[in-house]
Amino acid sequence: MKISFFEVGNDEEARFREEFANDEVKFFKESIQDVDISEYKDSDIISIFIYSKVFEEILEQMPNLKLVTTRSTGMDHINVEYCEAHNIAVKNVPLYGENTVAEHTFALLLAISRKIRISHARVNSGSFSSRGLQGVELRDKTIGIIGGGRIGMHVARMASAFDMYVKVYDLKRDEFLADIIAFKYASLDEIFETADVISLHLPYNESTHHILDNEAFNKMKDGVIIINTARGGLVDTNSLISAIESGKVSGAGLDVIEGEEFLLEENLYNSPIEEAAKLIIQSKKLLDNENIVFTPHNGFNSKEAENRIINKTIENIREMVRNN
Repeated sequence: MKISFFEVGNDEEARFREEFANDEVKFFKESIQDVDISEYKDSDIISIFIYSKVFEEILEQMPNLKLVTTRSTGMDHINVEYCEAHNIAVKNVPLYGENTVAEHTFALLLAISRKIRISHARVNSGSFSSRGLQGVELRDKTIGIIGGGRIGMHVARMASAFDMYVKVYDLKRDEFLADIIAFKYASLDEIFETADVISLHLPYNESTHHILDNEAFNKMKDGVIIINTARGGLVDTNSLISAIESGKVSGAGLDVIEGEEFLLEENLYNSPIEEAAKLIIQSKKLLDNENIVFTPHNGFNSKEAENRIINKTIENIREMVRNN
């Protein structure tokens, strides 16, 4: 089998090279759209990550392709409909980082609620004054979790351990699980109107695009904290910036941002000038605000999660090889 891996780090490459020593393998640090298609067009299998956009213009040039396996849970970067119509299997890694992302969610929340970013910067500057660094307790605060899947449920468990009131919005409801974890289901409007903290754990699609926009922010309590460890497109960045500048949002923990793929160094210079300039201005406004903690889509990135991703990807590929 001819297998091409994209967006691979050194540790991943070493594992995959060992596992598929008897196959013809290629490794690329870049996302698939940043590699000349002549390098991989004859692949039987491609393994990608979140910044590789596997859409029709690429797929139609790969006549031998049998499997697209993404090392992520989300598949919004793959034209699944095209693959289904052309007998190309699509696999993901559905279970790898629920606890990892949930822990990162709380790392961001605690960093904001206890002003860790400002405190760290002050100590680095040589000052040990605690003036102006008063934080808030999470106990007895209400957290609204938008998206009650596996990650959302891990966040709900952690929030309950902090003695927070937990409300969850999800289209599917499991009242038994709600009793066990001690949370209540709520509508979006109820979460917007009552939550002290709003944490996003939804997939990104047409129906969830900009689920947090001006209208949503206007419904929220003054001083709300926003956490997004899901997908950048869930939040209208301009609306978030306005809400932060007005004080409606007192702090935000962002592991993702709209258009983040264009901010990668290898992509920034290849982006349209207008798009790159807009993203740079938006990201600078966010980065310069001391009440925002910004991480580079790193919520999934624990050693344990990486091992689960690699193992499941190997399983996905081996299953395809066995069946052909």
